[in-house]
Amino acid sequence: MADAFTPQSTSTATWKDGLAFDAKLNGHDIRLDADGQFGGQDYGPRPKGLLLTALIGCTGMDVISILTKMKIVPKSFSVDAEATLTGEHPKVYDRIRLIYRFEGDNLNDAKLQRAVQLSQEKYCGVSAMLRPVAQLSRAIYVNGALLCEQEDPPPTVVPTALK
Repeated sequence: MADAFTPQSTSTATWKDGLAFDAKLNGHDIRLDADGQFGGQDYGPRPKGLLLTALIGCTGMDVISILTKMKIVPKSFSVDAEATLTGEHPKVYDRIRLIYRFEGDNLNDAKLQRAVQLSQEKYCGVSAMLRPVAQLSRAIYVNGALLCEQEDPPPTVVPTALK
């Protein structure tokens, strides 16, 4: 007999109108919709885009948590994600570039790099889910200047529908 399934996270999407859905994720509301060219009314973000938001939120939280333990507090910090899609359906992200931007005085470059590395290689569960199917890369900027760039090894899995 299979192990009992005990969810650790729940989400529900309820259709509203056209292609719009009201979603709940662990009690938080999110309106989803499609772009007008696909029949939506742009009432909310696209589901695929939220995957990028989940990725940068996950790694951003990791980095700040790690830097806090290292006693490094940037004046400001942001993470951007840029992605490309495959040309055929199902269209999936095949390349994702993360851009980490730190601002502040007396920031330790090695510790910034280490915090990003730990997030990407050990802690960020969203990165871990995406890495087998998408080429991930990252760039770190400190006070507007490029500190370093890195590209992960190529993905190890081709989504079944793309074979």
